[in-house]
This record gives sequence, structure tokens and C-alpha cells, in this order.
Amino acid sequence: MTVREEVRGHALWLTIDREERRNALGPEVMDGLTAGLARAEGEEDVRVVVVTGAGEKAFCAGGDIGGFASEDGPTPAERIGRLLGSIREHPLPVVARVNGRALGGGFGLMLACDLVVAADDVEVGTPEVNIGLWPHVITAVIQREVPRKVALEMMLTGRRVSAREAERWGMINNVVPRMGLDAAVDDLAAELASKSPAVLRLGKRSFRGAEDLASFDEALAYLGERLGEHLALEDLAEGVAAFLEKREPRWRGR
Repeated sequence: MTVREEVRGHALWLTIDREERRNALGPEVMDGLTAGLARAEGEEDVRVVVVTGAGEKAFCAGGDIGGFASEDGPTPAERIGRLLGSIREHPLPVVARVNGRALGGGFGLMLACDLVVAADDVEVGTPEVNIGLWPHVITAVIQREVPRKVALEMMLTGRRVSAREAERWGMINNVVPRMGLDAAVDDLAAELASKSPAVLRLGKRSFRGAEDLASFDEALAYLGERLGEHLALEDLAEGVAAFLEKREPRWRGR
């Protein structure tokens, strides 16, 4: 099994379990992550997905070079595209727990997640150019998550950046000492799980949908439609009632 699944509280942890290969993205890993994400949608008690890698050296060191040579079925580009799309379109918040290097496809995997918590000694980047490759597919994620000139510098030079620098550029939300990584992820997962799952689901869809629209006016029209959906949610009425009654809301997820 190349991807381990574990439920911790209201979070489903998906751990790439190929420490000996620096948790590289082989076919089984990408299929395993995609399948785990799909299963999370059907688990009523799961409200957050956490993606991470085994060990302390690598979150994911990129594609498994040579691992696709005899593989039938979907191409590597199709597999990674399906995985990144599954995260982007997933109804639950997806958190990357970056425990080690996130390079190449692993960098794309990290960026595709909604929120990122990283240990303070990790590096991230796109070193493909150093061996004559280019991060074609993950460019779609990089362009949406990294400032243009920073992205091009990383891709053209292959330079890796520290977790702290990545945090400054908005690639990572929170950098913590390695000993506190699990606690920080658990705290974030618990905070997300305390919110209305219906609101988070609609909110994530609203955010992702608006950012891909070509014009400001199109975005406003799209967001107005999402607001209309939001006003019909039972959880909105419950949240307002709980606020007025000075009590904790009892979310129903609809």
C-alpha cells in the first residue's frame, strides 16, 4: 500500500508511504491519493483532508522518473492532472502537512492544497530544468498560487526556496518548528471541522470558481449566484440564531 489512510478526529490523513523513494509520485501513489480523496467525500464524520508524506525527509520529491515506462492506462500527465483537479474541486478543505522537501510534482501537490502547514527546515521548488525537464502540468497550479516573476525564476533556474521564503510569497500559510508540526496541523484541522461543512463546501466552490473567470463582471455575476445559494442554507439560519442566543451553533451540514 503506497498511500495510508487514517482518521484523526474529523480529519482523514492521506500519507504517501514511499519513504525509500522520497514519497515520489508513481502511478499507485497518484491513484491512491485520488481514491482517498473520493472516499473522504462519502464519510459523514470527515470534514477535513490532510495530505502528507512518510518520514521527515520528503513530503513528496516529485514524479517517479522511470516509474511510468511500462505503465498502461492513463498517462503521467493525465494522472497528475486528475489528482490536482480532485483536490481543487474537492468539497472539503484539503491541508498539506509538509514534513520534508516538496519538489516538482510534489511542489504542485502542495500548492494544489487549500492550506499548507510546513516544518521550518524544508525546501520547496521546481528543479526539473536541471535534468532537462519542465514542470508543464503543474504550471496550471503554480500560475494560480505563486507571483509571476517568482514562479518564472524558480522554474527557469531550478532554485529551491526555504519554507520561510515560501511563506513570505504566500505559498505556505504557516511555518512551525518540526516538533510542533503535528500539533499545528491538528489544531488547524479542528478549527476547520468546527465550521459549517455546508458553508465551507459552498465557500470553497465560490472562491475557486470566481478566480478562473476572465472578467471582473463575470466574477461578480457568478458570486451573486453563490450568495443566492448561501442564503438558502439551514446552517446560515442556525449560525445567526446561535449568535443572537449566545451559544455554539449546531451545524447540520445543509
